[in-house]
Amino acid sequence: QILFIESGGGLVQPGGSLRLTCRTSGFTFSRYGMTWYRRAPGKEREVVASITNTGGGTSYAESVKGRFTISRDNGEKTVYLQMNSLKSEDTGVYYCKWDVPSQVWGQGTQVTVSY
Repeated sequence: QILFIESGGGLVQPGGSLRLTCRTSGFTFSRYGMTWYRRAPGKEREVVASITNTGGGTSYAESVKGRFTISRDNGEKTVYLQMNSLKSEDTGVYYCKWDVPSQVWGQGTQVTVSY
């Protein structure tokens, strides 16, 4: 069974930081790229950041470039998202997923940026 278990979200003030963690199981993690997505209130789910299977390549949405960093630990089958200089528009539910066409999603982790 393929599982994505996201954690690390919470309430943080603008300018603050959070580190999200996504633990996976049910597939050979090191073979696949991974992507973090988010769904802001009232909006469609969007891509935030992606990383290749080896971790040698990354890409980011324009809105988070220079503030967010995606990384992975293939030994732990885990992908991370370090989020710095958070803004109110970063508020949403964050999900991770492997880069394979699939409808399997985790429960997500809520990030709220507010005073």
